[in-house]
Amino acid sequence: MTGAAKRLGREIALQFARQGWNVAVHYGRSEQEAQKTVAHIQSLGVKSAAFQADLANEQALNTLFSSVSQQFTNLHCIVNNASIFEYDRASSDTPLSGKSLQEHMQVNLTAPILLSQLMFEYQKSKSNRSEVIPSAIQLLDQKLINLNPDYLSYTLSKAALLSSVELLAMDFAPHLRVVGLAPGISLPSGDQTNDGFSKAHQMTPLGKSSTPADIAKAAVFLAESSAITGTTLYVDGGQHLLPSTRDVMFKTN
Repeated sequence: MTGAAKRLGREIALQFARQGWNVAVHYGRSEQEAQKTVAHIQSLGVKSAAFQADLANEQALNTLFSSVSQQFTNLHCIVNNASIFEYDRASSDTPLSGKSLQEHMQVNLTAPILLSQLMFEYQKSKSNRSEVIPSAIQLLDQKLINLNPDYLSYTLSKAALLSSVELLAMDFAPHLRVVGLAPGISLPSGDQTNDGFSKAHQMTPLGKSSTPADIAKAAVFLAESSAITGTTLYVDGGQHLLPSTRDVMFKTN
């Protein structure tokens, strides 16, 4: 699982472990947090290890997958959670730049697609002995069906990843399922205050958006559901049903 050292990724990794899954924990720079996550997972009685890789480096991606597959010889699910989330907007004082767009595309789009391809080749070379078809789960965002111009580079990269879910699911069947998981606002982001997050979290039809636990449980559900592929599950308290011209972060300051 990529980006599993902290925040949402950590909660997803722990939920898989609670359900008896062995978990490979990828991290970029958060080695200390990754080792803590590994120790917590191991305390639950399952196997875990941490793996460092720069997801913007294609060779590092290949090395990462090779290292994980050597230590975890029965890979059954990859969760592509790691992403860049930095502000830009075409009409703002922080407009989109080629550098920002390229960085978001490399980590948020290219890395999960390349890792999913490696997962497909791995599964194709093996005979699946489980009743459940292996899966690649792509973490997305509810704003993809509730668009606004904020965080443009991030949004464009995730929109492309959303499109890839259906395309890769068609291409990788029957060896690998590909599914999307789109959270709502689940944790404070950027310079958002706790009070601002609390207000934003309540701005849904249900009066609350998704929690990390909600997303983690949904991820395990998708990993264990053989009939689900080529589609995206929105877990956001209905946040996508309330259109807005601004990102919700800017409505609660």
